[in-house]
Amino acid sequence: MADKPLSGKVAIITGGSRGLGREMACAYAAAGAAGIAITAAPGADENADGINAELNAVIADIEKAGGKGLAIIADVADAADCQRVVDETLKAFGALHILVNNAGKSGRYVHGGNTALSISDVDPAGLRDVIETNVLGPFLMANAVTRHLLDGGWGRVINISKRADSMHKKSITPYGPSKAALDAATIAWAEAMIDTGVTVNSLSPGGAVNTRFGTGKIQNRGLDPAVIGPISVWLASNASDGITGCRYAADRWDSALGVLGPDQAMNAAEGSRERAIFPVPERPTPLDRAWKEPIS
Repeated sequence: MADKPLSGKVAIITGGSRGLGREMACAYAAAGAAGIAITAAPGADENADGINAELNAVIADIEKAGGKGLAIIADVADAADCQRVVDETLKAFGALHILVNNAGKSGRYVHGGNTALSISDVDPAGLRDVIETNVLGPFLMANAVTRHLLDGGWGRVINISKRADSMHKKSITPYGPSKAALDAATIAWAEAMIDTGVTVNSLSPGGAVNTRFGTGKIQNRGLDPAVIGPISVWLASNASDGITGCRYAADRWDSALGVLGPDQAMNAAEGSRERAIFPVPERPTPLDRAWKEPIS
């Protein structure tokens, strides 16, 4: 893979203030991205300029890696906020090529950490918050971004998902189902934009990650969030041209292959690809790769 595979590219990464979002922002900066806009939801820890300390810290990391960053407080479940994110990104960097839908809310917004609760016991307001952020949010961001990508004839939408075999666990309702919905959207959007130069793919870290996402506390039993970096760069780069509607697991990426060249990077990506979580369509589809068995 080229030393700077994202040279000249401008990205928006939602939920970019911590965890996977932070790692992808830093990886994109190191890969030569011309501009990286990161968003975080409104909160009580914002400073006088409306930016929280975590976002500022990521901007500093982006700059250390040689990139240029833009911090934006925005609610991805609000269409006006999504459009504002796009407008501010275009104003700051003059272009837009990549959207990473990473912002999300976990099941703790519904069950407060009590994973034994039945669906009849959970907070309806929390259910709405999770679905609006995890499902409506990516739709609204894609709606605001893809018109620019299509006009430019090239673009990337990367939807951050989760392990397929845990989407239906009762302890993470409705987070798991919300990610299943996003996987379905990935395939639908990919087919809608087939042969336009704009690709849409789903990316899971491959398992639980050591972040505050699940419980509000740093966990030390899962993957390093940095696992998401190499494959997210590949998906955002020219090297993944034509790859669309697919699902990938970051923990399966072979970094030893990824540094050798385009062909080896493609091999590394194929080793990370997973079959779509849905049944094979009865009607022919241009997205056959999504259902093919990965080449190991």
